[in-house]
Amino acid sequence: MNTDIQIAPSILSADFARLGEEVRAIDEAGADYIHIDVMDGHFVPNITIGPAIVKALRPHSQKPFDVHLMISPADPFLEAFALAGADIITIHPEAGPHLHRSLQSIRALGKRAGVSLNPATPISAIAHVMDLVDLILVMTVNPGFGGQSFLDSQIDKIAEIRRMIDASGRVIDLEVDGGITRSTAPLARQAGANILVAGTASFEGGAAAYRDNLAALRAHI
Repeated sequence: MNTDIQIAPSILSADFARLGEEVRAIDEAGADYIHIDVMDGHFVPNITIGPAIVKALRPHSQKPFDVHLMISPADPFLEAFALAGADIITIHPEAGPHLHRSLQSIRALGKRAGVSLNPATPISAIAHVMDLVDLILVMTVNPGFGGQSFLDSQIDKIAEIRRMIDASGRVIDLEVDGGITRSTAPLARQAGANILVAGTASFEGGAAAYRDNLAALRAHI
């Protein structure tokens, strides 16, 4: 078991009818982060939640809220998510005209700034903002829906970004999201990821299974 790897269960796979209880349960089961997928039906083909839900969930966990904005434009909503209780705000390079300025805005709000790369987004998109990035999220599925299969084509990208991070001399988390299971988690870990987002693998089986689900993921890393 590698205790240096952190697990960020995605509430996209939780029971939305009992979301507060689900967040409490996955927190108590050993989650390191609470990963919150925000989708607008425009940037990705699905609609999930907004700042009001993030604010409502905030009292249910003291774990860092890892908020992934799959919305465009993202800039008008950064402050709302910061005020709602996000600890990390991750945006996509394609979600606005000025990635550098957007990252500055997130940091000015006192939050950790993340950039997410879709499968077809080149690594060059982040080459000139490494000084502002606290987290890089590599999507190993096309964003928009949970339950998709891990794209092996992204393993080399993860490894290359790990080399970029190491060369930068900065402390930057490398997160992987999409199709993380007991069999794919080791692939992401070996490529250099230190945070794994797991939706179905975390929440399957109901609250009684959450602790065992997270333990099983850790045991296979």
